[in-house]
Amino acid sequence: QKKGRRNMSPLISISDYIFNNKELLASNIVDEVINSLDMDIPRWEQEQAKNMYIEFVTFIGEYILSGEEKIPESLLIWSKKNAAMVSLDGNLSTLVVRYLPTRNVITDILTNLAITFDLNLKELSKLIKQVNRMLDMSLNETVANYEYLASEYQKMSQMELAKVGAPIVPVKEGIIVLPLVGHIDTYRIDYMIENLTPKIASAGVFYVIIDFSGVYKIDKGNVQYINELVQMIRIMGISVMATGICPDLAKMTINEGIDVAADVIYPNLKIALESIN
Repeated sequence: QKKGRRNMSPLISISDYIFNNKELLASNIVDEVINSLDMDIPRWEQEQAKNMYIEFVTFIGEYILSGEEKIPESLLIWSKKNAAMVSLDGNLSTLVVRYLPTRNVITDILTNLAITFDLNLKELSKLIKQVNRMLDMSLNETVANYEYLASEYQKMSQMELAKVGAPIVPVKEGIIVLPLVGHIDTYRIDYMIENLTPKIASAGVFYVIIDFSGVYKIDKGNVQYINELVQMIRIMGISVMATGICPDLAKMTINEGIDVAADVIYPNLKIALESIN
């Protein structure tokens, strides 16, 4: 029992040192990583990184005390928090590129502590192996959560763009214009079918003018979906006009054998409105 106590003594000493000097260790990690990458990192980002590593070195100290090889749940939560901060910055590569130098710096710190506190080579190897496993798991968890959050942010952005890019504009009594703007993709079409069609139905109008003059790109398959939108509006007893179809879009519909489902097509919005009068 006394022998086992002596064998544990260096690990306990290392753990105590980590707990008592976690701010210093975190600062050293950040400084060494920055120096190794020769990067110009803003001061606020350096402070943010130091706070993150204070938590990580605390995980190392807790692991040493517990002696368990299981990855702590708190580390996974920490990794998700990192993903949230990275997703706001929008640059995952900055995290990945720092991974290897971070691993090397932490290995050097643990090696120096092992020498200072007379930790044997076998225990040091085990400690480094577990810490590397913690780093690997943390990176995997961070990347997975980053991809999820980035996808969610993209959906939110697409929704906002869809709202701005497909407004309903009343121009006269009984007439509304649906100006399409920008890149018309599947998400935008789905938004128009699900959200704009009910609004058009309840607007009490006789004419809907779909203006394509603001469109700079439209996917081939979505021309057919726009036709489905037009047909839905026509079934409700509303006349649909199309205006502002550019030469490229006109060429695409001909090449793809797609008939524009509008009741009538005009070169521009002005002529369409005059025709109704």
